[in-house]
Amino acid sequence: MDLSRRTVVKGMAAAPLITAAGAALLPSQARAATLPAAQFSLAERTGNASGTFTQLIEGLAAALPAVGVADVLADANRDATRLSGAPAGVGGFSHGFTWNPGDRDAAEWIPQGVTTSADALGAGLWPAGGKRVVLVSWYFETDPDQDNVHEFAIDKGIRLSFVDYTSAAAPAYRHVLLVEPVRAPGGAYTYQPIRKHAGGIMWYGNLLYVVDTYKGLRVFDLEKMFQVSTGLPDVCGLHSDGRHHAYDYRYVLPQTGAYDNTGTLLRFSAIGLDRASTPDSLTVSEYAYDPTTPVVDYDPAFGWNGNGQRIGTPKIVRWPLDHTNRKIASTAASEAVTVKQGKIQGVVSRQSRHYLAASDGPTRNGSLRTVTSGADAPATVVRLAKGCEDLSFHSSEATGWAYSDSVIWNVSEYPGSRYVYAVHADGS
Repeated sequence: MDLSRRTVVKGMAAAPLITAAGAALLPSQARAATLPAAQFSLAERTGNASGTFTQLIEGLAAALPAVGVADVLADANRDATRLSGAPAGVGGFSHGFTWNPGDRDAAEWIPQGVTTSADALGAGLWPAGGKRVVLVSWYFETDPDQDNVHEFAIDKGIRLSFVDYTSAAAPAYRHVLLVEPVRAPGGAYTYQPIRKHAGGIMWYGNLLYVVDTYKGLRVFDLEKMFQVSTGLPDVCGLHSDGRHHAYDYRYVLPQTGAYDNTGTLLRFSAIGLDRASTPDSLTVSEYAYDPTTPVVDYDPAFGWNGNGQRIGTPKIVRWPLDHTNRKIASTAASEAVTVKQGKIQGVVSRQSRHYLAASDGPTRNGSLRTVTSGADAPATVVRLAKGCEDLSFHSSEATGWAYSDSVIWNVSEYPGSRYVYAVHADGS
């Protein structure tokens, strides 16, 4: 996890916290494990300053060929390598893969989020009866070594890897650029890169949810992708040649919706799908730097409704989902709990049980931890890879893509040691 992208304030864990009333709150003081959920709310947003997302997508559709997930998978141009064993130090290993050397070692593109077709459809295949698919999000870093000298001039935003995992022995994949549709000054339909962290993703039906740390959730319809022109690696959008480009990527996935945070302050750091709840639901977790005395920093300098407070004990917040349209069923949260755990990089819940990916820097293994609603002290299930990030639960009940028992997918981020793998959910 890149600390500059997490906007960590060094040394903040040692400072006293300030409550809404202005009183000092020491980090060691316990906070209530359960919070009133209604204070956490979202507002659905159907467009941006250029118009409604529907209008913008229709404008792009008139100019560009439409493609689907199956088309992207059929056009996979990179080979992944099956893992023959667990990444160093990982316990409860089930299976997984690593990227080709160029992606495994790239300094500028950093993997973060993971979700699978077992999230998209309960049977595990996309479309029904189709492929076993893994999706991974990456963000672009212009200053990978954090020396305040930008080695890369252009921040290319977020890309999404579509991995055909139908053959676990020979997975293949292709990258797609995520973009936001807009209109050019002259009114032409175009798009721009999304320069966000993409710390967590969740695939539900045809919709992909991506966390926007300081704002809420961005939504993408996987049935509304487009093929664009290639050959210009530094151009994104409608170019003077009259063609649409995407930093030399062949496909773009434009944003089609959004949910903005309108309630109590919340950092949207990670996201996971819960198919065991009734109804289906999603949970969002917060990142805090210190692992034992976690403090969440709400910095208002990043274009959101932060007020500069630093709050002890990160939260896990749940919203219900509507399986008929794959959207959020109620903009008011249905559950909110605190958890005394820093460095949370991923979350996925099964009813009242919450699984967390907790990282521990570039030289030490992370861990899969679990906590039950109402108790804010998590316990370790199993060790994860160094640089562990997002989580995705894969139920053994997924009939089209089943394992003997349930597993949890994880992705690791550090160059040279990048893995996408699953561990047994019970740690065995």
